[in-house]
Amino acid sequence: MSTVTASPASAVDDPSARIGELRSSIDACDAEIIELVQRRLAISHEIGALRAASGGTRLSLSREQQVLSRFQAALGPDGAALGMMLLRQGRGRL
Repeated sequence: MSTVTASPASAVDDPSARIGELRSSIDACDAEIIELVQRRLAISHEIGALRAASGGTRLSLSREQQVLSRFQAALGPDGAALGMMLLRQGRGRL
């Protein structure tokens, strides 16, 4: 993952231009996030179909807890909420 850094002179010279550049970077990040979420949902749906076809349960609570723990460890409480939102997108509400 790359980060966008500003040289102090360019940010002071034209802050509105720099804000525009940074917003473009955010838009690019958002597009990547959307693409990744869509990919994650497709994978999750395939897992659900395979589990159902093999007579398994609809979801795995231990696996969901692993996902939530990973998100919380990386991003804090809001990360856990984000992880739950992704899980809900993939499997629907309980």
